[in-house]
Amino acid sequence: MGKTPLILLAVTLGMLSACGGGGNGPNNSGNTNPDQPPATDSVTGTVTFKGAPLAGATVTLWLTNTNKIIQTATTDSSGNYTFSGLMASGNVAPTYQLWASKQGFGFYPSVGSGGTVIRFDHTGNYQGNGFSDTAIYLTVIQWTAVSGVNLTGANFAAYDGSVPLVSLAGTGQTISYASGDDGNLKKGVAWPESRFSDNHDGTVSDHLTGLLWLRNAGCFNLELFAAALADVNQLATGACGLTDGSKPGDWRLPNLNELESMVDVSQSSPAVPAGSPFINVQNAIYWSSTSYFGGQAGSPNAWTIRMSDGRYVNDSVNNLKATAANAVWAVKGVGGGTIKLQATGQYVTYAKGDDGSIQAGVPPTFQRWVDNGNGTLTDTVTGLIWLKKADCIHADWPSAVASANSLATGQCGLTDGSAAGSWRVPNRNELLSLSDRQENNNGAFFDATYLNPDGTLFRPPIFTNYVENQYYWTSTTDAADTSEAWAVFSCDYGVYDIHKSDIAYSLAVR
Repeated sequence: MGKTPLILLAVTLGMLSACGGGGNGPNNSGNTNPDQPPATDSVTGTVTFKGAPLAGATVTLWLTNTNKIIQTATTDSSGNYTFSGLMASGNVAPTYQLWASKQGFGFYPSVGSGGTVIRFDHTGNYQGNGFSDTAIYLTVIQWTAVSGVNLTGANFAAYDGSVPLVSLAGTGQTISYASGDDGNLKKGVAWPESRFSDNHDGTVSDHLTGLLWLRNAGCFNLELFAAALADVNQLATGACGLTDGSKPGDWRLPNLNELESMVDVSQSSPAVPAGSPFINVQNAIYWSSTSYFGGQAGSPNAWTIRMSDGRYVNDSVNNLKATAANAVWAVKGVGGGTIKLQATGQYVTYAKGDDGSIQAGVPPTFQRWVDNGNGTLTDTVTGLIWLKKADCIHADWPSAVASANSLATGQCGLTDGSAAGSWRVPNRNELLSLSDRQENNNGAFFDATYLNPDGTLFRPPIFTNYVENQYYWTSTTDAADTSEAWAVFSCDYGVYDIHKSDIAYSLAVR
């Protein structure tokens, strides 16, 4: 199912917006070598792994004005690197981006005064137009140079999955429908015995995620997306039963991962934890603040969840921002619970108060996945280990669960020494953890080859033969209809209920 990689033919909108243009960029001010600007400033930083210096990491310096790599540096035995001879003036101020790489690691940057950590679209620089439905986003330090002001503390932390950035919660399923399914294994962090506390001020604390929710989940009328964002942003004490002293700007519409955290797959009508202190939870479709992919230009749709059973709704009718009226639930806070939620990956802002403008949650590393060379992949964010061959298990739900449970080295490209019983079909939370809501097509992204501008390999496919436009099983049964199980559609990564007798693919995880 792999695609033939193509050499770069076009530059994305994200890249074009950074260009100097018209031959008046910073490298056209008396400099005869446009790729080597005059020396003025420098960048220094350190790369570490588990707090210790990491030698041999490559740090890349990219000039956005010309969309070219200016320099690369390799960290020394102390984990340090330096870039020098950087131009800091011109008709257009030079803006640089830095990222780190080393085989076996994902990285996340930090920087002090002068720089900013951002996700940035580098699609046009690393793939041809044959991949129009996929994109590649780098997590970078961005720095606009100022003459005579060096950038220091441009640091990167390396991760290999052994110390995950997030721990996934259990789904809430307790009944087992097959040996090795979600209800049998109960993988994930167990919910606190008393997960929710009624604060008697109109708010409810979730001790699992650390988020603070509006107790009245039906306070707002069914609203269009823009009205939902605006009304939640204006929510304050005195409204919706609040006596908490909150003021406008404190509350937000939850992003898709935050709204998903309120789904208890063992419940239906509504699919929220039994015995929780919320009132007026509706068997309705609820807005999230996460837009369906829309690139830089915007998106007409937003992700929604049907709270009667926990099904995602992405039908361009009931999630159409301009015409669909859906339920609204407000949240605030940034965590501090038993687990930390992942960010959705969305970073483009389409409206004030939306997911892209807030970016709540733990952000993704880059590169995120480590190929272990033995038929497995490690996710540096969650620490989960995945079967690399994504088309090996193709069966109905009971057979998929059984096949994953019996999976061992020598099968499906595995040379990892694993034995039967090591692997499982991922539960709903585990499979959803792979998603990137900034991607138009997650399946195509997992299966894409990316090339450097000179045609050399930048990144091979993450999975082998990840199948697009197909369902992938979770091990989690639909409580509203136990003849069905939850499955993720490989392109949009929405979670939908399909009959257990259907034939679908399955990733295996351990």
